[in-house]
Amino acid sequence: MDKIDNKILGLIQENGELSTAEIAEAVGLSTTPCWRRIQRMEQEGIIANRVVLLNRDKLNLGIDVFVAVKTNQHNWEWLAEFSETVSKFQEVVEFYRMAGESDYLLRVVVPDIPAFDKFYKKLVQSAGLADVSSSFAMEQIKFTTALPLSYVDSV
Repeated sequence: MDKIDNKILGLIQENGELSTAEIAEAVGLSTTPCWRRIQRMEQEGIIANRVVLLNRDKLNLGIDVFVAVKTNQHNWEWLAEFSETVSKFQEVVEFYRMAGESDYLLRVVVPDIPAFDKFYKKLVQSAGLADVSSSFAMEQIKFTTALPLSYVDSV
């Protein structure tokens, strides 16, 4: 990775629809070398995927719920089963194993409280959970999928 790769990644993160020619011009390369860099970063797994971000409000999916889960089960078999079960819930858009007060944290996206209640009932029936605590986001102040590239080592 060098500074040009870093610039390419920054541009792609902000706008995945940029053409290779537009990216090349922005970073001071011709199209072919820029395309090769992008291909290399895709092959190395640095560029993991290209996606489209949807407008949640237009799709009636405006409620974020952060669900903190505690369990008394701390073995790999339980974790594997729990992970598989939770990963199947389409409402769960992020899922983390945590250090601290909670064992797991889920970000759940739903259209309304009744939809969350339905999800909650399925979740608590799915596994042996000691405690489930939900916090509803009142307002989304910042959201980005862009990673902080200033920490990436450049040559």
